[in-house]
Amino acid sequence: MKAIFIAYNQAYGDEIVELLDLHGQRGFTQWIDIEGRGEYEGEPHYGNHAWPTQNYAILTIVQDDAKASDLMDALAAKDKAYQDLGLRAFCWTVDKMV
Repeated sequence: MKAIFIAYNQAYGDEIVELLDLHGQRGFTQWIDIEGRGEYEGEPHYGNHAWPTQNYAILTIVQDDAKASDLMDALAAKDKAYQDLGLRAFCWTVDKMV
């Protein structure tokens, strides 16, 4: 079982949720209008006059490790196709869930 945290530019809109749907991943928690900036490059997303864009984030728990790997690959492809927008995904093992 894997947890995947996805932080992405608000310009993606519903595309990330649609990507989850395409991979049969129903459950998630989403945060909207969050601030952040990339580690190396790209513009900050602060929601102010100087840096008006913001980010969204999703946390999803994927039961099947192979499905999680496929989802991470799809997220990497989306990030590569639209590098200027900014998308980061992190995957780690879940030991227990209630």
